[in-house]
Amino acid sequence: MNSGAVARTGRLDAERVARGSVTESAARAGLAARGVIYLLVGVLALQIAFGDADRQADRGGALAELAKQPFGAVLLWALGLGLAGMAVWRLSEVIFGSVGPDGRSAGKRLLAAARCVFYVVVAYSVFTFAAGPHDGSGGSSDEQSRDVTARVLDLTAGQWLVGAAGAGVVVAGVWIGARALRRDHRDKVKLGEMAPWARRLTDVTGVAGGAARGLVFAAAGTFAVRAAVDYRPEKAKGLDDTLRSFAHTPLGPWLLVCVAAGLVLFGMFSFALARWRRV
Repeated sequence: MNSGAVARTGRLDAERVARGSVTESAARAGLAARGVIYLLVGVLALQIAFGDADRQADRGGALAELAKQPFGAVLLWALGLGLAGMAVWRLSEVIFGSVGPDGRSAGKRLLAAARCVFYVVVAYSVFTFAAGPHDGSGGSSDEQSRDVTARVLDLTAGQWLVGAAGAGVVVAGVWIGARALRRDHRDKVKLGEMAPWARRLTDVTGVAGGAARGLVFAAAGTFAVRAAVDYRPEKAKGLDDTLRSFAHTPLGPWLLVCVAAGLVLFGMFSFALARWRRV
């Protein structure tokens, strides 16, 4: 066997290991952890819609709620490990490609890299929260969004940078919503192993949940664009303020109820993917 064949064999063995039980378990744990966060954020947003304005409907609020539960510290560490697993899975997609005929394309690898970095940051924030003292507040996404926007606006071409970032988030929101409405998730789940009720559950939660998630992204991006155009960082909104803004539309709190329910459904959809997604 020549050196080239040995190298190819070694590469294939490495890929089989990366696609093995460890990476698959990491992916499923990560999807479940994502589901927990979206489920909690959706429930918190529903409570806000029905008059409990003291709630914080974002990741910090979700972590604070978990911390209040029995064995809250254990739950937080488990959540952080799950999100770290999501980062490991996305890293394997960068190296070896993802599921699908174009899974090895440069675009898919770049998207996987961005997701990997995102989940590294999210997992780190959860671990930091779990390790440190907390007083029931997980840190406001609204304050973070305004602070980051203010710092970027002070840079040369800061308005263009914030505007471009906001426009990118809007595009991402539209893309997320469109993929949900097209039921693109069907290309990545094990349809042959799913009972009819499981297919219906995945379709309903995937379409409604994905559409709600896309709408939230698009709204947050729109606020960032407005902050850039007006040169007013206070107009940028984090997840909590973005969700609250839906209650100030002509539809009143009922639009927030619908969006919040959609986020709960997206959490359920993530649980379904944790069970049936092809990895």
